[in-house]
Amino acid sequence: MTDDEKERVRQATDIVALVGETVELRRRGRDWWGCCPFHHEKSPSFHVIPATGVWKCFGCGKGGDVFSYVMEREHLEFPDAARYLADRAGIELSEPRRGSWGSGPRQDRNRLVACLGDAADFYHKVVRRERSDEAQAARSYLAGRKFNSDVCARWMIGYAPGHGRLVQYLRGRGYTDAELEACDLAYRRGNRSADVFFDRVMFPIEDEHGSIIGFGGRVLTSGSKVAKYRNSKDSRLFHKKKHLFAFKRAKDAIRATGTVYVVEGYCDAITMHEHGFTNVVATLGTALTTDHVRSLSRFAKRIVCLFDGDAAGQRAAERAVQYVTQTEAQLMAVVLPDDLDPDEFINQRGADALRAELEGKAKPLLDFVFDKRLAEADLSTPGLRLSALDSMAQLLAPLKGSALLDAYVGRLADVLRLERGAVLDKVRQAKVPSYDDEGWREQRGPAQGSEEPPPYSDADIPYDEYGSYDYQGAYAAPARPRLQDDPYRAISAEDRNQVGLECELLDLLSRNPQLFRGQEERIGSLSWSDARHEAIAWAILAMPEDATPAEALATAEAVCPDAANILASARFLSGSNAPDEACAAFLLDSVELASTRSRVREIKLQLAQSPPDASDLMREGARLRKRERELLAALEKDRSQLANALPEE
Repeated sequence: MTDDEKERVRQATDIVALVGETVELRRRGRDWWGCCPFHHEKSPSFHVIPATGVWKCFGCGKGGDVFSYVMEREHLEFPDAARYLADRAGIELSEPRRGSWGSGPRQDRNRLVACLGDAADFYHKVVRRERSDEAQAARSYLAGRKFNSDVCARWMIGYAPGHGRLVQYLRGRGYTDAELEACDLAYRRGNRSADVFFDRVMFPIEDEHGSIIGFGGRVLTSGSKVAKYRNSKDSRLFHKKKHLFAFKRAKDAIRATGTVYVVEGYCDAITMHEHGFTNVVATLGTALTTDHVRSLSRFAKRIVCLFDGDAAGQRAAERAVQYVTQTEAQLMAVVLPDDLDPDEFINQRGADALRAELEGKAKPLLDFVFDKRLAEADLSTPGLRLSALDSMAQLLAPLKGSALLDAYVGRLADVLRLERGAVLDKVRQAKVPSYDDEGWREQRGPAQGSEEPPPYSDADIPYDEYGSYDYQGAYAAPARPRLQDDPYRAISAEDRNQVGLECELLDLLSRNPQLFRGQEERIGSLSWSDARHEAIAWAILAMPEDATPAEALATAEAVCPDAANILASARFLSGSNAPDEACAAFLLDSVELASTRSRVREIKLQLAQSPPDASDLMREGARLRKRERELLAALEKDRSQLANALPEE
């Protein structure tokens, strides 16, 4: 390439049109501005000057001319970037002179693209024309996927027979072994080159401009020890963390609808396209990456990820949370029912059913992950709720500094019955998870089967620190100051109050179970703050009527090893001179009031999510509000009978 040719390429390239392929530019005066494609930003600092053909980002500091822009965007060396722009402008270039900047062992990018295109032709001809048993097996597999010959032709689907046949074919087309290896089509085996792909159905992978840059292959041999799916290795052309399957085909539909659906497999993407969902792309053996989000955000206002319903799908969704604050596009999530992938779902239930799922079930990604992780957590005791806080704080850690954080902290505090400030502190202290395989296990805790104890044990929770009670319905200050680094300080005042009242009720129940005969249905309707308390209550109520307090304790310890500690934390009866009947009425009304208010808070949280059964929840909420007023009136009467029940000063 001569200096004159280089200048011709520069003059033929409209830098605004070039940058506009991947960046939304807006005119300001004589120049153009947009958000930088090379780092995340929300305020445009990427400056394009058409008069001189240069660009500069004032955020990350990168800048240059049309050649440097293509080098940065396409990950090319200068010679290949120049040829890229020459092809784009339709300019024929001369061969580089020896000793010039274009000499050396680098393969010509255009030759590599052509080599991959010829490989796709070869694979496709094998599956369409050959009558071998292997080719027939490939056709049978594709027919099982409902990919007929027209679908295979549109997507250039093929079959890799192996046995060096591709190497032989491409050598005959004039390509060198070095070029085949650079395309990840061949590798050295001893002193000869062998095919990389063998006995696989082949799916060509195109870049954003429609050039074939790699392949994905699905093995056919059943019981094979090799990977079921294999993509081309990263190369000068192909980067699995950057490229997306079917992106070129989907771009126009994404731009038109403002929505892109992201699936996990080639067959899912092809099937959806063939059934009218033309705004679909697929990742290539990786989870969603920053480059993927940036590429899609140029065209889409909504990025809807279709995740599998298994643990791997949940991990993929949680990993994607880190991108919520890195794009202006809305990240959404959908999980299809019965663990079906999109290809299976369409073939079993039809395209209209899938469309209904996508339109009706998509929810914000963060809501999806937040709700799913909470649903899997055991929140039955204060200690387990504190453990859940640790897990949820890691999930929300990527939102530090985001305006979204406050709302999710409030929701989490309400669900876990924890102090809002303590939850916020925990999230701010949490490390943003590392999502490589090893880092994920390290962040999520010990491996399965580990003997490491949980971070919070309910047996260690100091019941005497749940607070003292004035028995007028108000929570009094804790018995002794709580330290700032006390791991249990996050438990809310309401939860402490309810826990303490439940302990008092259990104490009286263990001393005199007969007082509560006939109250089983009422006790069974309570929303207990601690599942151990409920277990103790039912164990004692199931005892014979003539059981002694000592037998009640033994029964309680049989279902809860912490029973003695729980019962011993009660203080009310030791300072009361009131009849046990009056104490029982007061404590049962007090616990039910706390339980009712707890359930009302839960209903408010559920209604905030706009559930389909909102009318049922509203009726339940109204009923509980009425019951709350009844209990407050009952407690007024209870207190009049407890004039002598307050602890003596």
